[in-house]
Amino acid sequence: MLFKMQDVLTKGIKVPFHTSMNVDELLRNNKDVRKASPVTVELSAHAEDKVVVVEGNLELDVELSCSRCLESAGEHLSIPFYEKFQTLAAYEEGPENEDIIPVQEDKLDLTPYVEESVLLYMPFVPLCKEDCKGLCPQCGGNRNEKDCGCSNEAIDPRFAALKDLFKDQ
Repeated sequence: MLFKMQDVLTKGIKVPFHTSMNVDELLRNNKDVRKASPVTVELSAHAEDKVVVVEGNLELDVELSCSRCLESAGEHLSIPFYEKFQTLAAYEEGPENEDIIPVQEDKLDLTPYVEESVLLYMPFVPLCKEDCKGLCPQCGGNRNEKDCGCSNEAIDPRFAALKDLFKDQ
């Protein structure tokens, strides 16, 4: 996803990006991700006062492991994308702006910025459903499928001696 920044800045053209990008290699170290579809990239770049603005949307379907019961949890991610880029010379001349990314060369590759957005929008604690009951800590059974009958009363071993304190009353 390369484009020349000077073309956008001087000619005032709007550069569209309609492509898909494979993210298997990007997500291979994420143990929660079982599989992921390619990212559908719908972006456009345009100039705004010596700054190239790239905005649009990224779409992605992922199959994750539920963080409570380890069952499959499918999610559709719709990721908004908005970044500002400026040539290094113009960036150094103008006032400091934390939102603008300086670019050394005329050619700009958007791939690392798209990958960063995908990583940032991945669910941190994926759930198969909001009210997932998870796994039983005693027997390991899935509490969503059946009630195992195990005791849910967990007593901290440091306070175990105190549980008999009020039995005689």
